Amino acid sequence: MTDMHTLGLPFWFLVLSLFLPRISLLVLYLQGHTGNVFVISFVPVIIALLVPRILILFWIYTAQGLSIWFLIHAVGLLIAWGGFGGSQLRRRRSDL
Repeated sequence: MTDMHTLGLPFWFLVLSLFLPRISLLVLYLQGHTGNVFVISFVPVIIALLVPRILILFWIYTAQGLSIWFLIHAVGLLIAWGGFGGSQLRRRRSDL
């Protein structure tokens, strides 16, 4: 059986965190995999609640450096924050 860890982070976490970052952070924490990834303090908890994708990018960078997973997650962050990943805001036309 192969080990599904990719340089310190589980493979399932790297894939799931692309689509469901908060849920994957919670599952990773509950499984106890966070011991070697970050120091428990209030800062990671606050960041995980507010901007989980930045915390995930930080973890990937500290565990792997600039890897393909870091680039994939950086593109995912840009897509999520850029407005390309879901609902679109429609502007009302003002009739003058």
